[in-house]
Formats: sequence, C-alpha cells, structure tokens
Amino acid sequence: MCIMALACVHALPLHAAPEKGSTAEKKKTKDWACQPVEGLPNVLILGDSISIGYTLQVRELLKGKANIYRPVNKQGTRPVNCSGTTDGMKRCGATLKARKWDVIHFNWGLHDLKHVKKAHTHDKSNDPNDPTQVTVEEYGVNLLKIIAELKKTGAKLVFATTTPVVEGTLNPLREPEAPVEYNAVATKLMEENDIPVNDLYAYCLPNLKEWQMPKNVHFRPDGSMALAKKVAAVIAEELEK
Repeated sequence: MCIMALACVHALPLHAAPEKGSTAEKKKTKDWACQPVEGLPNVLILGDSISIGYTLQVRELLKGKANIYRPVNKQGTRPVNCSGTTDGMKRCGATLKARKWDVIHFNWGLHDLKHVKKAHTHDKSNDPNDPTQVTVEEYGVNLLKIIAELKKTGAKLVFATTTPVVEGTLNPLREPEAPVEYNAVATKLMEENDIPVNDLYAYCLPNLKEWQMPKNVHFRPDGSMALAKKVAAVIAEELEK
C-alpha cells in the first residue's frame, strides 16, 4: 500500500473550547498553526484526544499530498476534543462547513462509554453504578445523526473504531468490555451505510502493553505513532480511489 502525504494542520474557527487533561492536547501552539498547500486534497480528522495524539504524525507521514485538518479553537492554537456523540457535532459543525472535504476520518466512543454522575453530562464518575454518558442504544442513534451530517459534505468517509480500555482505568471509570459493545453497534451502522472501518481497536490489541499507558486510555509516543501509521495508510488508500 502506498502512503500518500499531507501538508499541515491548519487552524479553523470553532467556538467550543478543547477539553483539558491529556498530553496530546498540550502540544505547543506552533504545531497547529500551519497553512494548507493550494491544490492538494483536504482531509479532516474528527475525534477525541486519541486522534489528537496522532494527527500531527499523520501530517508528517502524508506530507506533500494533502492538507490535514482537525477542529481547533478560534485562535487556531489548540486542538479541540470532539468529545462524545451528544455534543460532537456542536464541537465540529463549523469545521464541516469550512471547506470542501475529500476524506473525513472520524471516531466517537471513548467519551460515550465513560461513567458520569448524570447521563449526557461530563461530570466524571468512578462508580460503576453510575450511568455511562450515553447508553449503547443512544450511541447508535446519535451516530446515525452524525453520519447523516457527514454525508452531506460529499467526502469519502472512514470510521475508526474506539481504541481499547485497560483494566483499572479511572477518572472517569471506563470498563474494558465497553469498547467492544460500542464498536459492535458502530461497525454495523457503518456496514449499512457503506462506510469503510479502520479497526484501530483490533490493531492495538497485540501491542497494547507497549503502546498504551497503564490504567489510562491514552497512548505513549510509540503508540500514537503506530496509530498514525495506520491512519495515514487508510487515508492514503481513500485518496487513491
């Protein structure tokens, strides 16, 4: 498979502030303020802090063949976390309308399956008796709405499965079996809508101890780089079709 290239991450206006907390979201300002190269295809990456962790590496891997974007704050200095399906479109809706997209690589899931004190909020909980942000059923309904919005762009769509959760992941509680359940719903919907799936969940599993932080959903630098290579290859394949 030939890996194509990508120019840079460029600031696009967005009104929602990025979530705090992960290393990926604390990248230096200069990393995000790039200018696109005229004439190259435009690629949009939508997702949470896992995608933030690999976006800049994808840019380098695909340098020169396409422009890579993701939602950023109004100043173009920080990446925006697309969060869960309950408010994902609010966080990236302006970006969708900003230009003509050739490929959109998207994921929602890690925030949807986290435990919260009250459903549909971001009030973190470590109590397994508290609800998840959305149920598996609600996740499917919300994803269908997101798919409908993404299809309006006319872009080639690629869905990335939610990456694994290791045992003991807290603040908030996420349970190891949850990604399997949510991914099953998502992949069925993608099949029904003829959207290819980039199975990052299965891709990570053999090397999870080396790539992912202990008791944490985030990845070490080597893990983010590995994800970037997989994402870059899939985007390149879509651009070549």
